[in-house]
Amino acid sequence: MIHLCRTSRSFIYSSLFIFLLVGKAWSDSLPSWNQGAAKNSIIQFVKAVTDERSASFIPPADRIAAFDEDGTLWVEQPLYAQLFFALDAIRLQADRHPEWKSQEPFKSILAGDQKTLRNLELKDIEQILAITHAGMTVEAFHQEVANWLDKAVHPRFKRPFTELVYQPMLELIQFLRTNQFDIYIVSGGGQEFIRAFADRVYGIPPSHVIGTAGKVKYEYQQGHPVLLKHPELLFINDHAGKPEGINLIIGKRPVAAFGNSTGDQQMLEWTQASMRKNLELLVYHDDEVREYAYGAESKIGTFSKDLKQEADRQGWLIVSMKNDWKVIFPGQRNVNQ
Repeated sequence: MIHLCRTSRSFIYSSLFIFLLVGKAWSDSLPSWNQGAAKNSIIQFVKAVTDERSASFIPPADRIAAFDEDGTLWVEQPLYAQLFFALDAIRLQADRHPEWKSQEPFKSILAGDQKTLRNLELKDIEQILAITHAGMTVEAFHQEVANWLDKAVHPRFKRPFTELVYQPMLELIQFLRTNQFDIYIVSGGGQEFIRAFADRVYGIPPSHVIGTAGKVKYEYQQGHPVLLKHPELLFINDHAGKPEGINLIIGKRPVAAFGNSTGDQQMLEWTQASMRKNLELLVYHDDEVREYAYGAESKIGTFSKDLKQEADRQGWLIVSMKNDWKVIFPGQRNVNQ
């Protein structure tokens, strides 16, 4: 039998206590996530790539994380927030544009055609905004978006859109940021629309927002240089456009990518093709009580059977809102309490 002196025992107990504290600290990093495979996989990934003793260690300069926005960071049903913004802009300007009464998609939008609205893709919405806001400076557009977000409320939840962000994903962003990840939004939505609020809502600066972009032109107004929005699209940042946009703006491949739909598949594929340890995650909307339940049948945030099969085949994490998240939105009561 081996007898340990009091000093040795104290050292062992202290070490064990510290070990348990560290383990608890890691576990507490995502408090709105239920214990399970998804939460554990995220934590183990971050542990591995931040441990200098690990073969999977990634230097901070290369810890790039890319997040889709609509349906990944905030609500995208029953319509994209950006579409609600566009609808309000069209209604406000309709009297000055009588031609819209016979011009699609404006004609159907003004008539309240729900089928047309649901079939609009993000690139269509950005094209609409490029037309409705042509001639406006980028700064003025940002201010208009900010003003709209201050007043607009979601039709179902009766809360501002900026309060309908996903609390578990906010925690994930903060967890990664604490561990020296560089966070980017890589969205099919409008780049300037998201830039208007990303810093305030997610703590992500405009320089770290990549989205579908309209053309701007450098001009002078009263002798001052300005960038004016023009009514044409420059780049569609969706599907294969996402890795192309990442390469154009970041110049590095992400090691972690997060999405929720077929529009994110290529971004996740591009991330997984890295030679480094990597993490891919898809948010699955299956909670009709606290949010919405939709998948392959939805035109908005389509989670097709092919995407599900690809995720299973490649080992991507599929996060169930219903089973993996204690709460959906900030301030929501924990259903497990």
